[in-house]
Parts: sequence; structure tokens; C-alpha cells
Amino acid sequence: MKHKIKSLILAASVVAVPAQADTLLGLYVGAQGWNMDTEGGFSNDADITRFDFDTETKSSLYVALEHPIPLIPNIKVRQTTLDTSGDVTLNSTFTFNGEIFSVDTPLSTEVDMSNTDFILYYELFDNDLVSFDFGINGKYVDGEIFVRETADASNFAREEFSGVVPMVYSKLYIGLPFTGLGAYAEGSYLAIDDHSLSDYEIALVYQFVDNLAIDMSLQLGYRATSLELEDLDDIYSDLEFSGAFAGIEIHF
Repeated sequence: MKHKIKSLILAASVVAVPAQADTLLGLYVGAQGWNMDTEGGFSNDADITRFDFDTETKSSLYVALEHPIPLIPNIKVRQTTLDTSGDVTLNSTFTFNGEIFSVDTPLSTEVDMSNTDFILYYELFDNDLVSFDFGINGKYVDGEIFVRETADASNFAREEFSGVVPMVYSKLYIGLPFTGLGAYAEGSYLAIDDHSLSDYEIALVYQFVDNLAIDMSLQLGYRATSLELEDLDDIYSDLEFSGAFAGIEIHF
């Protein structure tokens, strides 16, 4: 009877332990170029001032380490550059970091919302057709906002801010056998306290190198990042960055 109980416990443990991506250590390195449009604005309170932002081309780099050890999560670190510039002619008084800008004043701004994702995840499914990752993401936002009068550069305000926002992470990959083609949807999302953040991308993938030493694949897709911050180091924002991207991933 004891042997049967032990067998049942062992079987349950095997089922409960999430599947890992690699039987040995697997290292993934990726880089993306992102054609990014920006909408929205920011302030020091809940009254957001919106700007007209430029379209920028930005980068995103990531590295992920997967292993076969049960219960210990895989790890992925991703750095995304989110800086842009814009302008507005004020239709109401705007106060930023103690500086007051009056109605009808033309303003220009430089916004940097660059961030780093620290992701811990498990692969719940992993085969040639479907893989599914699930975990948590600590998104570290390290930002700076600079505002100045267009006609009088001596009247300006600058504020730096930073903080870690917890998010839920998931990724679904679906492949077409014997073609090298696939598609994935990956994202982090949050609705906790007063912050509301989301960061997702969908892409087509073509694996053009596949051997025992290295895999290489191309990505073409769309990414959108929404940062609605409520009093993160006195910064309130309602900003969305979105656009098409192209990338490459190498798997060792």
C-alpha cells in the first residue's frame, strides 16, 4: 500500500512540475528594430496634458536562459528604448516640477520612458507545434521628462523618475511543421492599484537556420506598450507606444 501511495505522489509531482524548454541549458539572444508612434501625455497630477509626438525608430534587446531543473523558473531580461520628442500649444495652464507655463504657450518636450523587464517564467507546454510560457514580470521604468518653452529655452522643467511595476507575463507560440514558419503572441499586463500597464507583441517567425549547434529566426510583427502611471515618483502619464517591428533571434 505504501509503495502505491509513493507511486501516486511521484506521478502527481511529474504532472505538477512545469515543462522546461531545454533538456540542457538553452540561451536565447534577440534584437528588434521598432518603428514607434507615440500618443498621449503626462503631468504631475491627474490632469494630463497631451502632446503631438514624432515617429521614432527604437530598439529592443533581450536574453533568455532556459534549463531543465524542475520548479526553478527560466529567466528573461529585456531592455526597451522608449524616448521620443513632441510639442503642443497649451490651451490651459500647465505646471511641471514647479514651473508654470501659461495658456497659448508653445511647448516642446523630450520624454524617455525606457524600461527593463525582469521575467521569471515556466514553459507549461513545449513541443514542435505549441509552446506556452507563463510567469511574472518586474518592469523597471527609469524615465526622464524635459519640457521647455519653444520661444524661450530659459524657461524649462526637468524631472526624473523610476520604479518597479509587477506584471503578469505569458507567451504562446504556434509552429507549422517542416516549414520553419510560426507565429507568437507575447505580453505583460497589469491592473493593480492605480497603475495600468500593458506591453504586448504579435509576430510571424521564419526559422532559417536549424541545427544542433544553433538556431536562427527572423521576426516581423507589431508591438504596443501602454504606460498609464498614477503618481510614480510624482509622474502621471497616459502614453501609448506602438508600431511594426522586425527582429532576429539566435538560440544556442
